[in-house]
Amino acid sequence: MKRRLFLAAAFVLALASATAVAAPGASVQREIGGLMQALEASGCRFQRNGSWYGAGEARRHLQRKYEYLVKRDLADTADLFIERAASRSSISGKPYRVSCPGQAEQDAAPWFQQQLARLRGRE
Repeated sequence: MKRRLFLAAAFVLALASATAVAAPGASVQREIGGLMQALEASGCRFQRNGSWYGAGEARRHLQRKYEYLVKRDLADTADLFIERAASRSSISGKPYRVSCPGQAEQDAAPWFQQQLARLRGRE
């Protein structure tokens, strides 16, 4: 009986540790939050799969993608967030585009990288 109880407890612990996901560190969360704020405050439009969206709706969409990545422990850095969530559609594979007032339309990845460089004080 003790052996069965031990095996059951070991199984439960193994299962719990296999499903436990570490949240990104505080500095990563700040950077990704800063990217989301930069997008929402930008006045830019965001294109995904051929349709244009306002910055607020784009932020909500990227927030959902970020939460998905966090659950799978796939957003350890802001750079990975840009690569895995903010660059292209995970359904169609098409690059996201950003259109900002007074600037040429561009792919979203370089736009987010530029915002990240500003957040990190490199620009």
